Order: sequence, then C-alpha cells, then structure tokens
Amino acid sequence: MAKYYARSPLPALRSILIAGPTAVGKSAVALALADRIGGEIISVDSMQVYRGLDTGTAKPSAQERQRVPHHLIDVVDVNKPFDAARFSKLAHAAVADIEQRGGVPILCGGTGLYFKAFLEGLGEAPSANAALRAELEAMPLPELLRELEKNDPLTFAKIDRQNPRRVVRALEVIRLTGRPFSAQRSRWNSELPAPNAEPFIGLTRSSDDLRARIDARVDAMFARGLAQETEQLLKRGLAENKTAMQAIGYRQVVEYLRHEHSLEETIALVKQRTRQFAKRQMTWFRRQFRLEWLNCAPQASPESVADKLLGLVSSGQTRVPRSRIRFIRKQSRARRHRALPETT
Repeated sequence: MAKYYARSPLPALRSILIAGPTAVGKSAVALALADRIGGEIISVDSMQVYRGLDTGTAKPSAQERQRVPHHLIDVVDVNKPFDAARFSKLAHAAVADIEQRGGVPILCGGTGLYFKAFLEGLGEAPSANAALRAELEAMPLPELLRELEKNDPLTFAKIDRQNPRRVVRALEVIRLTGRPFSAQRSRWNSELPAPNAEPFIGLTRSSDDLRARIDARVDAMFARGLAQETEQLLKRGLAENKTAMQAIGYRQVVEYLRHEHSLEETIALVKQRTRQFAKRQMTWFRRQFRLEWLNCAPQASPESVADKLLGLVSSGQTRVPRSRIRFIRKQSRARRHRALPETT
C-alpha cells in the first residue's frame, strides 16, 4: 500500500541520486537516508528488475522493503526482455508518484546506462533487427571488434570489449543507420519533468576495502544458495535471456553447473569478474557524469555515511550533473527559439 508523507524536510529537493561500484554499500546508505527524509528507493539496477535474480544481485530483503518502499524491483520474469527505455519510463512514473505523496525519491544503483537514460532521455538508435542481430551474434567476437574499430574507433575505444552483447548492439546500429554508434545524438524527451538540480552522489572506498567487501559478498551469496537459485532459474528460461545471462555470478554458476569449472574455481572467478566490473563502473561514472564523490571509511556505518550525504545535500554543496546542465541549456535555447517573433 502506498505511503503518504508529511512534506519532506527538503522541500526544494526533487530527488537524490546515489551511484557507485558494486559492494560499495549504496543500498544500506540509501535505506538509512530514506529513514531520515521520508524517502522511497528506486532501484537503478539492470538485474534487480528480474524476478528470481535475488541472491546474485544482492536484492533488498523483504524486511528492508517493508521498512522502506522500493520500486523497479521484480518488474519482469527472467525470460522477458527489459531495457533502458522501459526503465526510464517507469522511473519517471515512480518519481512522480513518490513526489505526489510528499516523499523524496532516492534513485540508487550501479547501472550507469539507466542513470543516463533517466537524466538525458533516450538516443535515436533504431530498434533491434532480429535477422541482423542473429547474423552478428554468430560471428566471433574478435571479428566483431575488428569491424567496430574500423567503422567507429571512438566507440571501440570506450566499449566493454569483453561484453559481446554491447559490441553486437553497437554494430547493429552502425549497419542499420550507416552512422557511427558514437554519433547517435541524445533525443530529449519533451514529456520528461522540467530539469532540476538533483544531487548526484557517488560512493567510493579504498581499493583494499572494496576488494574485501566484494570477496565477503560473493562468499555470502554462495553460502545462501546462489548455485541452487541459478539451477531453478535455468528451468524458468534464464539461459534464453541474453541480458539476464550477463549478470555476474549467474553466468559463472551456469558454467559450473555444466561442469566447466569446479566450485572453488567458480567462486574465485565470480570474485575476479566482480572486481573487474566494479572498476568498469567507476570508469563509466567518472567519464559520463560529474558526481560529488563521498568516500566511505572501512568502519563507517551506513547511518554515518547517510548523515554526511544529507549534510552535503542540505548545505547545497552538491553540483548539478553535467547531463542536467546540457539538458537545461537545450531546454533554455528551445524556449528562446519559441519566443522569437515569426518572420516573413
């Protein structure tokens, strides 16, 4: 049942964005912050949208969801598609609903593309072409990368070359449009709410601390039955969903269940892949956004970090994301253009 709040103690605040690498402690900080300001959490996680992907995505528990309302979790079955376009639509709807009830939306997660879609709208890239995608997916990854480097060096330099799904999508767009993937302009959606200066906070930790937290999280996931959960998900169509199969942990456990690795090798591989993913997340956020970074000390409690974050927000020390600045400037130019008198 929806909660209704007394007016937020931060009346000018439309929402708070919290990002950072996996295992940095975002969810716990968001929970503590929500308690303090009458907030509700919107998950910005491309894997938590899938029902059943619970253990491996560190999905909030039933008790945590009862404590603070969460949105965009368990949205679709594991064999169904989900993308940034649908996320953006649902996230903006959730923001509007929370605000209407007097709460503060807290967008929290590690999927940079979803943050970008929420803040900037969606690109002009064409929809998927089943025949072309099947052709590209049948090609070896090295061959795909050579084609991408030749036709779009900029995307080749930035893309995750270990992720065939993203490489295939970039080449699909290039072939369908005849233009570099990097040249696809952002399409601003006039139906989005008016731009606002949402605080965008990035959480970070020392490399040793983050590594220890990742290792502990992976060990806990396997202890809680990640392998058994994956086995059940395979019966529900996990292997047929290329997006869901990209989830770190599940992909490696599927290989374990196929007897490609031992359990010990699988656990070590999941830890390694998670560390690599965390590094890519940090690279993405630093390149794509202008976050206000907040370092979390190893022994700092989520409550103390939430207090520091709230202090930044309340004092106005946070900066407007560059994406929002671009949005504001574009909307301002559009308004000026509409205000000009017609000429004959």
